[in-house]
Amino acid sequence: MSTGYWLGVDLGGTKILAGLFDDDLKLLARAKQPTSAAGGPTGVVANIVKAVDEVVRAADIDPSKILGMCLGIPGQIELGSTRVKFAPNLDWRDVDVKPLLPESWHWPIIVENDVRMGTYGEFAHGAAKGARHVLGVFVGTGVGGGMILNGELFTGFNGNAGEIGHLIVHWRRGTELEGIAGRKYMMKRAKEILDDAPKRVRKEWKGVDLAGVRSSQLAEYYQKDDPVAVQLVDDAARALGAALGGLVNFISPQVIVVGGGVTGALGDTFIERIWEIAQRYALPGAANGVKCVSAQLGDDSGIVGCAAYAKAHLPAAPAVPAEPSPAEVVQSEAI
Repeated sequence: MSTGYWLGVDLGGTKILAGLFDDDLKLLARAKQPTSAAGGPTGVVANIVKAVDEVVRAADIDPSKILGMCLGIPGQIELGSTRVKFAPNLDWRDVDVKPLLPESWHWPIIVENDVRMGTYGEFAHGAAKGARHVLGVFVGTGVGGGMILNGELFTGFNGNAGEIGHLIVHWRRGTELEGIAGRKYMMKRAKEILDDAPKRVRKEWKGVDLAGVRSSQLAEYYQKDDPVAVQLVDDAARALGAALGGLVNFISPQVIVVGGGVTGALGDTFIERIWEIAQRYALPGAANGVKCVSAQLGDDSGIVGCAAYAKAHLPAAPAVPAEPSPAEVVQSEAI
């Protein structure tokens, strides 16, 4: 029987995932809630509470035995606080999460960047388990990343380390990697390509809401050799490969984990193409022994990473608080 429990919560632009884990980090219960970002921070946190309540009920555990929690948020986190400086997909600017949390939550809480937590999940229990130097790249609506250096999560001087999507890959135009490889931006480019495409190509996309195209739809078009999808995916792979080749030279990772919705839909051939390109840009011998692999944990990488990070970095909460009190909230320090 577990001596305590850990919570991992992954807040996304459209959905919230919560997981309850025992002290061995075995997943006991998992819940999903809509983010409903239009409701603002208060509404989003209310849905986080629903998800946490759901996993606690599903696992049928005593909440007083929860030892800690990590909340992964898609944005920039101010080090040493629970303040979200900027979360574009949520339209949050300068939002402090702490006052919005239930007073009944006695356990300590870390607030961290969601993609860094996904990287930590793959490092702790996924495709990069056992490695000491890990680069995580998650390709979905946008492109995010995280780094594990010498076995520790690297956040950098002011907490912005890992923002690979904002690397400039075309210095004259100021084009970011995310602007080529993120699905949201791929679909903007799809419109530009279709506007100048032959009629037979435009016909294949007739009636498709480009803004609403999901990764699975993009993959379907790509697998049918649709010229628009092929161009978009190959451009994304080339841009990602060039960026990763440069990062192999710069930080010398042991394992590169590539995940996210776009990667999952396109499969291993997408990763193979990325790595093929990356090795062209790597210095002689720099890529020797480096593994570029698919994320193993899928959607659960965030909740696993959050729970594992909380266990590794939080002081355990008292088993039974004398009385309900506001959550003690702790933010990870820069390594």
